[in-house]
Amino acid sequence: MSVVVSPHVTTLNHTSVSHIVFRLLGIPGLEDQHMWISIPFFISYVIALLGNSLLIIVILTKSSLHEPMYLFLSMLAGADIVLSTCTVPQALAIFWFHAQGISLDRCIAQVFFIDSTFVFESGILLAMAFDRHIAICYPLRYTTILTHTLIGRIGLTVFLRSYCTLFPIVFLLKRLTFCKSNILPHTACEHIGLAKFSCDDIRINILYGLFVLITRQF
Repeated sequence: MSVVVSPHVTTLNHTSVSHIVFRLLGIPGLEDQHMWISIPFFISYVIALLGNSLLIIVILTKSSLHEPMYLFLSMLAGADIVLSTCTVPQALAIFWFHAQGISLDRCIAQVFFIDSTFVFESGILLAMAFDRHIAICYPLRYTTILTHTLIGRIGLTVFLRSYCTLFPIVFLLKRLTFCKSNILPHTACEHIGLAKFSCDDIRINILYGLFVLITRQF
């Protein structure tokens, strides 16, 4: 007894398979120049690590710098370290060792940490603007308004806001079935760049991404 398989059924079975590994191309069209491009990437990464780390150490160890603006500046420096560490080492691995493979879970985690750090930085910049407003409008009450307790609460609020805002993106990406392509023409994963390779409806991803973009301004 012979069984005839419809070509239509075969196509459906193929498209139902979701990619679990993706390939980052780095900078498409400049593959021959990747080694040279990696030099400024590496130098800027080392400078970012050393500079921001030194800034944080100086602010935390010097009691004279334990003022609101400097404390907010140390938070911003910490965010810069996280952001550069989430992106540059992956790019250098591609440029130096052609390590282009990245798992779906790791890709989604990278999207989460990069985007949440951007939101955290915008929140800290807003806090720094608030600090200057208090310093200009209420100079005599500046130290009584912006106490270390309030600064800690502001930092914690900005931190929780950034991570809670981006946490739904993890589930929005995990629900998708990736069956178009597994080649990402970037050095790092990004939300819509990954979602567009899904065969599912990604309108909710687009709308939520727009929501995050708008809310990070406040």
